[in-house]
Parts: sequence; structure tokens; C-alpha cells
Amino acid sequence: MSHPMERRAFLAGLVAVGGVAAARAAERAGEVQNSRGECYAQMAADRRTLGPDAPVFVGDAVATGAQSALGMHLGEATEVRLGAESRLRIDRFIVNAGGILVLDRGAMLYDHDRAGGGSDVAVRTPYGLLAVRGTRFFAGPSNGVFGVFVERGAVTVIGVNTAVLVTDGQGTDLARPGDEPTTPHPWGAARIASAMASVN
Repeated sequence: MSHPMERRAFLAGLVAVGGVAAARAAERAGEVQNSRGECYAQMAADRRTLGPDAPVFVGDAVATGAQSALGMHLGEATEVRLGAESRLRIDRFIVNAGGILVLDRGAMLYDHDRAGGGSDVAVRTPYGLLAVRGTRFFAGPSNGVFGVFVERGAVTVIGVNTAVLVTDGQGTDLARPGDEPTTPHPWGAARIASAMASVN
């Protein structure tokens, strides 16, 4: 009979191999376009460093470290950029149809090419739900609050009891989780530039 320590080491090895196999068997959502600094994907116990052309999968929690940034291509017509110290989970994703993304922390820029057809996406955040239709928008820390700015298209921002429709050139703010989104309003050029710089 094998020694208990040997059995534990063997089982730990099986768990590690199983985690890698699960990531490989998972449905591919897209790939990395570019990266800077510390960028990685976590699925179960498996953590993978992300660099250009690395695949990302449905079920991945994709994250960046300090002074880092990551650009991904999802499906055939969607680009997502993450700023420093951000974490985005690809909960569900169907190529050219949409899915569910979960922005646990940090900032993101979502850009769907309308020439690639419609795409219904929901982005869950600690501040509220974002219902997205083919569009380009920013979501993340801005001016001391959580802000959503739509450069092109439309995003419905849903709080606890209130939903607002944010369209081209407008933004809305949520000061803290549980607050309602403010009435959509134009963002100034300096605020827009700062938001976009945070995801580059």
C-alpha cells in the first residue's frame, strides 16, 4: 500500500491536471490581442498567464495587475479592453449572439462592430446591471464614482429600482453599490479622455 503522503501528492497532481484539461475542454470565447504587465486568466485551480494570441475561454476570470492592461477579441466582432487591477469573468458567451460578462472590479471598454451583426450582452457589476446592444461603451471608476459612458449605441443601466437608457455621448454615475443611476448626461471631454486612458 502506498504511503499517505504519496497518495496525497498523487491526488494533488490529478487535480492540477484536471484543471488544465478543463480549461482546454472549455468553449473558446476569443483570444488576447495585446497585453501589458501582469495579465492572467483563472479557471478553477488553473491560472494561465495571458499574452498576445493566448486563448480565453467561457468560464475564465480574466484579470490584470497594477499598471497593466489587456485587450481581447471575443467572437468575431467584439473587442474588450481592461485597465489596471481589473477582473472580468466570461460567464457565458455565444459567438455573434451575446452572453453575460461579470465586471468584478476595475474598468473596461466594450466595443462591438455593428457590421458583425447584433449582439445582446449583459454586464453584471457590483453597482448594477448593464444591458448592452451592439455598442461602444466604458464602465468603471471615473471621477470618484462608478461611471458608464456610451460613445456609440445604447446601454440600459439598471439599479435596484431604477433603469436609465444611456445613448451616444451620454454617461451615468453610481456612487456606490445599491445606489440608483443618475439621469444620463453628457460627459466633458476631459472626463472622457481620462476614462479611455484608464483602459489603454
